[in-house]
Amino acid sequence: MNEIMTSCVTHELTRESCVALDDQDNLRHARERFDLTDDLIYLDGNSLGALPRATAACIAEVIGQQWGRDLIRSWNKHHWISLPQKLGAKIAALIGANANEVIVADSTSVNLFKLLACVLQLPHVGDDANRRIIISERGNFPTDLYIAQGLNQLLGNRFTLKLVEANEITNSLDHTVAAALITHVDYRTGHVHNMATLNAAAKVANTNIVWDLSHSAGALPINLNLDGAEFAVGCGYKYLNGGPGAPAYLYVTEKLQAQLATPLSGWFGHAAPFAFAAEYSPAVGMNRFLCGTHSAIAMAALECGLDTFENISIAAIRQKSIALSDLFLQLMDEYCQPFNFTCVSPRAHESRASHLSFAHPHGYAIMQALIARNVIGDFRQPNLLRFGFTPLYTRFIDVWHAVMTIRDVMRTEEWTAAQYQTKNIVT
Repeated sequence: MNEIMTSCVTHELTRESCVALDDQDNLRHARERFDLTDDLIYLDGNSLGALPRATAACIAEVIGQQWGRDLIRSWNKHHWISLPQKLGAKIAALIGANANEVIVADSTSVNLFKLLACVLQLPHVGDDANRRIIISERGNFPTDLYIAQGLNQLLGNRFTLKLVEANEITNSLDHTVAAALITHVDYRTGHVHNMATLNAAAKVANTNIVWDLSHSAGALPINLNLDGAEFAVGCGYKYLNGGPGAPAYLYVTEKLQAQLATPLSGWFGHAAPFAFAAEYSPAVGMNRFLCGTHSAIAMAALECGLDTFENISIAAIRQKSIALSDLFLQLMDEYCQPFNFTCVSPRAHESRASHLSFAHPHGYAIMQALIARNVIGDFRQPNLLRFGFTPLYTRFIDVWHAVMTIRDVMRTEEWTAAQYQTKNIVT
């Protein structure tokens, strides 16, 4: 497949050459795992993954039988109680972690709060009056910044959130830094940080990074253990296909788990939750990062999403991701150059994740016109059209039709219609 991809993407492109790429695609069978129609070109899996075919029947069984008939017995009979650990192990295999280092719980924002609070309580932070800086990227996803701001207020504004540019992070990791919040992939541009390099810089400075993997897990290779990561969070509804609002997950390297005291000491994080003791005693390992009762229905949907990766390597996913985005770039260069699009995503493979963003003064209206044509991407402020390539179900012919539709929308000025000028609440 790699040789065929290279020849098609570097020579003259036609609809037929894209069909040939699909015919030779070793992952083409994976699309059958999703409920997608041929008339829909879905390029927004980086924001919300497509519905796995297995999910509807699975949820119906959980609701009708496990909840409807077995009722509370299902916590034992159907092992609802162990879903956070079971799904954590499946995610661990996708992000280069050990099964006992990942657990599924709560939302990304809540998990970020937990881990940042844990890091700020570590002795080398709390006992050092010089460590009062929390570093993050200026363009980081807003929830990461908001969580840091809110937590700092709860701690009496002891820290200062310092925002720097992406290329300034390494040099900013020094003896004044209490913690750093770094998103592995820039949600706007798709730029990928070098995790190993930043972790090494943090180690030299004796500080800690909390990684956000929301825009990378399931789309590109991640090896938390090999790259020296200590803390990470991520969501379950993007490339992991767990459904809207799916449970999130958190990772803590095994060697640090026993040192951390979560600020949300809920009963599921207790060493013996069904002893109903009045005093809190943290569970061993990752279980201490649980809080309240998890949703068995939401967990079941997430498991269906994770099962779409069965017998498929992340290396194969990455190879196809690069080929899809290379194809999109080449087609945009060839057919849409006159229309004032500016690609803000890296062209170098090692720096690019699995989505591409193009700046345009009328980006929002253009995207709405595309969505009306069943080419679904999304818009991000201030002027970015964003297109995601999920290798499990995105086809090369989808990329061809998407760019041809962009060209047609621009040539006909369809985007200027009144209905595309008013922004929806969700963009």
